[in-house]
Amino acid sequence: MSLRAFFSRLLTPLSNSHRLESGAAHGRQQKRTWRYYLVQFFIITTLLLSAIWLLMALWYQFGMRALITWLATIVIVGVLIALLSSRYWPKTAKQLNNQQATSQSIINAKTSKNKKSASKWLMGLYAAIWFVGLGWFLSIEPKQDRDWMPEVSERVTYERDTNNPDLITFTNVRNFDWHTDQEATEHWDTRTIDMSKLSGVDVTNSYWMGPLIAHTLVSFRFENDRPLAFSFEIRKENGESFSALAGFFRRFELSLIAAEERDIIYTRTNARGEQVYLFPVSNLQQHEVKSLFESYLTAADELNAKPAWYNTLISNCTNIIFYMARIVSGDRLPWDYRIWVSGWLPNYLYDVGMLDANPEKDGQPWSMDTWYERTHINAKVRGFDNRAGNSATNSRKFSEQIRQGIPMPLLADSQTDAEASAKLAADAKD
Repeated sequence: MSLRAFFSRLLTPLSNSHRLESGAAHGRQQKRTWRYYLVQFFIITTLLLSAIWLLMALWYQFGMRALITWLATIVIVGVLIALLSSRYWPKTAKQLNNQQATSQSIINAKTSKNKKSASKWLMGLYAAIWFVGLGWFLSIEPKQDRDWMPEVSERVTYERDTNNPDLITFTNVRNFDWHTDQEATEHWDTRTIDMSKLSGVDVTNSYWMGPLIAHTLVSFRFENDRPLAFSFEIRKENGESFSALAGFFRRFELSLIAAEERDIIYTRTNARGEQVYLFPVSNLQQHEVKSLFESYLTAADELNAKPAWYNTLISNCTNIIFYMARIVSGDRLPWDYRIWVSGWLPNYLYDVGMLDANPEKDGQPWSMDTWYERTHINAKVRGFDNRAGNSATNSRKFSEQIRQGIPMPLLADSQTDAEASAKLAADAKD
């Protein structure tokens, strides 16, 4: 059977084997097939979900108490109820009454024709309202000039040394002294790094909403220098709080923060009390690490040139990192559902061999449970004195403490070595 014939039969509401002959009585009901009820189910579900989506977009953009929200809700719900009533509910009631006279069936036929006309008109009206709403939603533009919270008020910028492009000077590197989860002394630093000294990448997962949801940060290590951390975050306005649902409805702009670890990790381990784990990524070559670092520079350029929306599903703190890393490493990072379940990102890295199978080189491979146990960093920095201003010494000390007891892998010498080691690590978990 061809695809066209299949859909033709699927959309046919009446069973051919049960059609009435042309001379049958008008009052008899034609028997409907499972295809009819399946199609109607999808139509009703689509109508309800589309209305819910549009109403939530209105609520998150204008607020529950706004007059336009209430007026739009009344119109959308009213049209939807009228549409469903004209299309389905009268038919259901009619089917319950099988004792109609022939004369009454003629009247009902005319009434049914009028109701079908009304149903088509209401369907067209609802479609017009929904597409106008969709056009309005897509026209909402992100902005750079809002009343931002202090921790996201600045945008990271950089300059390359004209004589040595590996020397990058960043401005607006965040280095706050956090006192509580809401209060901090602001410091925005200028810092120069040497990309030729890149020595590794660490992924930090901070769990604040159960085991499935985590915020993901990436730190770049350097020879003889302290790490530099990057974090994609929502750019909250003053008085605004994060909402996963609001993140679907163009409520938050996207922000890229470059920061010292004693700021951006300390605020999670100590000030907020989140559960934080640091995983050193294995089996990478330096050119891959450098390319990933360059990806962050490109992201900073793009966000500074044109703001973008945060999206809970497709552009959040975890999958943006994956998109950039996959450009660098290709098929070594296969697509996986855990890219969208941020709390399971470490398990994904473990399964693809990007966490060293035997980091202590003692012949005993680490299980994922061991990885979580060894990389939990909260206890390592409990009571850490973070009042030493924005000194590089204090930043270096914090970064060293959170890595205590975690073997730091060396960069691979070649692609062959990196891929072979990753395969061994992936196989060792079995």
